[in-house]
Amino acid sequence: MSKLTAQDLAHFTGTTRYYRIGRKQLLTDGTQYLAEQAGCYWIMDAVSSHVTEIGTEDWFVVVRIEVEDHQAVMRYEDGNGRELARQAIPYTDFPLRNLTLYAVWDAEHWVIMLPSEY
Repeated sequence: MSKLTAQDLAHFTGTTRYYRIGRKQLLTDGTQYLAEQAGCYWIMDAVSSHVTEIGTEDWFVVVRIEVEDHQAVMRYEDGNGRELARQAIPYTDFPLRNLTLYAVWDAEHWVIMLPSEY
């Protein structure tokens, strides 16, 4: 695993390609890069399963990940500060202390993206 930094993700704007990770879940260039570089496909899997359970009534979900002492908390919000779900991760070697992702329903798929790709 490389020493990924937040600056490594900052240059992703939009996407040129989508990467299927499930029947109705796609990654963008930025989230695919993140998953590969940080070895965190588990984050994408967690987001995929939670947004599928949350459903499409909230077509926009903000995922906030906070890491401290090799433990993480993933919060799923509606974009207006209302928490939809929460998941505790008992151990992780994820290299960033904080990460925000967006999951957007496009009428066919949940697209998981970096905020700069929105």
